[in-house]
Formats: sequence, structure tokens, C-alpha cells
Amino acid sequence: MKTLPAQAIAIQETHAFADDQRDAVYRAIFSRRDVRGQFLPTPVGDEVLSRVLTAAHYAPSVGFMQPWNFLVVQSDQVKRRVHDAFAVAHAQAADMFEGDRRDIYRTLKLEGILESPVGICITCDRERTGPVVVGRTHMKTMDLYSSVCAVQNLWLAARAEGLGVGWVSIFNQAELQKALGIPKRITVIAYLCVGYVSHFYAKPELETAGWLPRLPIEDLVYFDQWGNRDDQQALVACLKRDQAIAQESGAARVDAMTASGG
Repeated sequence: MKTLPAQAIAIQETHAFADDQRDAVYRAIFSRRDVRGQFLPTPVGDEVLSRVLTAAHYAPSVGFMQPWNFLVVQSDQVKRRVHDAFAVAHAQAADMFEGDRRDIYRTLKLEGILESPVGICITCDRERTGPVVVGRTHMKTMDLYSSVCAVQNLWLAARAEGLGVGWVSIFNQAELQKALGIPKRITVIAYLCVGYVSHFYAKPELETAGWLPRLPIEDLVYFDQWGNRDDQQALVACLKRDQAIAQESGAARVDAMTASGG
């Protein structure tokens, strides 16, 4: 096990959060879920929604270009247009699977567009600060990744607020843009269903349904060169331990899952 020198420990203690604050961050990460069918009709207050959107706006972005916009959907009429676009793509998607997979897919609840009090569409304006952007000169997709960081910030902040979030990605993008009046030059990153929920599941729904298992993290970490695994590294033992803790923490916190009315 790697032992840190005293100077490194002092630096860590200077900048680290207090234990309860640090644990709250990890709790949000490990208990975050993609919510589909547990939304309550309870309205989301503006104060809460403001904090969540502000957290999203404080995501990192390449060249500090902040390429995102946040389109807040509250109108039932607009939600129905979005749901209609989903329904068409959902039917098309089912036909892409075969055998048992197709049957399982058709039983899955994959959105909460009409049930959630709020929809939030996060977009990326790839032209916001001009054609040459610091950090995007060679990796042109960094602005898209930046907008995904905004999604994750929003998702974790929402979990801390007791809100559920569901990312709906089964759309023909042009149809979603039409439903929301989004210009063609703007890239849609995520349509998120947001609201208070009756409960959060202990595990992701697709994992519970047997669609796919969670991969062991030790199989995904390489050292120095692609594909180079080293099970003798002390870090690997730490990874196995912490993944087990993460899985246990999800189950142990079921009793703390929120059904708050805000």
C-alpha cells in the first residue's frame, strides 16, 4: 500500500472537505439513479430549480466557452409533443433488438416525460465563442463533452435536493428539435425529466432487470499502456474494496431515499 509523505498528507488535509461533507458528495454519486416511473406530481420550487441549474452552469467547459443552454419545459402541450417524438423513436428502437431482448425492451419503462413536473433540455452551441477555442483546437468534440459535464452537475445537485432525474435519449434529434423549437445549428445533448419521486431504487433499473451487470472496475483500469492490467498493484485491491462499499451503500441507504414534497 502506498504511504504518503507527511507533506502530502498536510496538503490533502488543507484542501479536503470535512468527512461529512465528503461523504455527502459520494452519497450523491452512489445513490444517483436514472428515474423513469416514480415521479410525483409535486411541483419543483423555483429556489430548488435555480440551485440545480446554477450547479449545471458551473460545470467545467473547454476554453471556458460555456456552450450550454437550459430549456425548461413546464407546458403540458410541449411535453406531449416531446412524448410523441419519443413514442415514434421508441417503436423504431424495439425493432432493432432480436428475440428475448426485444421482448424485454418492450417491457421497460424508459421515460417519464408526461409524469415529471419539469423537463430540462440541455444543448450545446458549438459556435458560441467562434471557430478557434482554447483546448478544442485538435479535439473538436470537447465542447460536447463540456455540456455533458453540465448534465452530470445537474444530476448530482438534483439528487442532493431529493429530486429524481431521468435522461431520455430515444429520439430522432430533428423531431426533438422541432418539438422544442431548437435551431438546427444547436446540438441537443440531453432531455431530462426532473421531479420529486416516491423512491429511488437501490440499483439501476437496467441492472435489476438483468439487462446488463455492473462491470468490475478492476477489469477497466490499465497501467501505463492500453490493456496492461496488473492485479498485483495495491490500487487494484483498493478499487475492489471501494466498489463493494459503493454497492453496499446503495442498498443500505434505501431507507433514506426521499419522497419529499419539497
